[in-house]
Amino acid sequence: MLLSLHMAKRNFWINQINDLWKERTLIWLTGVRRVGKTYLCQSLEKVEYFDCELPKTRKLMSEPEEFLEKLKGKRIILDEVHRLDNPSELLKIATDHFGSIKIIATGSSTITASKKFKDTLTGRKIQLWLTPMITNDLLDFRNKDLEHRLFMGGLPPFFMSEKIPERYFQEWMDDYWAKDIQELFRLERKDSFQKFFDLVLNQSSGIFEASKFAKPCEVSRQTINNYLRILESTFVFHIIKPFSTYKPTEIVSAPKVYAFDTGFICYYKGWEKLRNEDLGYLWEHFVLNEIQANLQTKQINYWRDKRGHEVDFILKKRGKEPIAIECKWRSDHFNPSGLEAFRRQYPSGDNYLVASDIDMNLSRKFGNLKVQFIDLKSLIKELS
Repeated sequence: MLLSLHMAKRNFWINQINDLWKERTLIWLTGVRRVGKTYLCQSLEKVEYFDCELPKTRKLMSEPEEFLEKLKGKRIILDEVHRLDNPSELLKIATDHFGSIKIIATGSSTITASKKFKDTLTGRKIQLWLTPMITNDLLDFRNKDLEHRLFMGGLPPFFMSEKIPERYFQEWMDDYWAKDIQELFRLERKDSFQKFFDLVLNQSSGIFEASKFAKPCEVSRQTINNYLRILESTFVFHIIKPFSTYKPTEIVSAPKVYAFDTGFICYYKGWEKLRNEDLGYLWEHFVLNEIQANLQTKQINYWRDKRGHEVDFILKKRGKEPIAIECKWRSDHFNPSGLEAFRRQYPSGDNYLVASDIDMNLSRKFGNLKVQFIDLKSLIKELS
């Protein structure tokens, strides 16, 4: 049984919110449009909800102290808070003078991306990045069909569709341009921006070279880099930089760009259904999304040398050895050559092969290389 959007409670994220409220009174809940921020907030118990897109709500908040005085001791949601004339003033007053109020403020980009935020609220807020649906969400929506998740994507309304929701994709893009790009960044050339968006989606997870996009988009290389910065700050594209200590054999400056959602990738590639050869490509994106959601980090790298050896993801925590992760839809498709090349340069650290068909974790040796074959849930537990 597939639950309706209004019935599903995303328990992983609810628990995250309750834990974060113990650390700070202000949570900045961010994520792409239609990822489910509003429904998540409304599913919380004992909260008062304010939609800042409504003129009457904005008028109510025009006198911040008077507004907050009536809410002492309560938990409140300020949805689309960047629509206020001066959102940082309201949030700063709330955290500094009304500490009994617990607040979730939502927006589809980072605070620093919005010109309306004159104060980034450093030290006052804690951020929660709501990603497209993760494994725990599939359980909450009572649909554990991973291939359906890969094809339809992780935005709840799209995931719940039985067939490709053509209208949703166009509506999403129109809203993204009007409400995120135009309001926050004031871009002028919609056609060029849309063309760039399409091209990068079609080569998602590929190495990014700005000069290759400038001509087809009819803009300068500098403009292309600005587009990418905007798309990253609104969580639509993820820039994965190469891991390197500047050894002469390594790729050191060519980032990869990953699109935020597998459903959008499938749609923009024009796929009507998934083929077996598509699954590994989408699984890599799903694993990245799972790591980002659980670790709440963008500090993820890949590794490649000049001979073409590559490792999908590298995680390097301060003071720790680099963790190497390879993603395969089927574990029998694993080739150790990338990990072997990486460990010749960086001998210490854990190596993981995460695959969708692993139901019993085990370690395998390939010469001197030890690789842990692991399911995704166990990988996240190891990384957390």
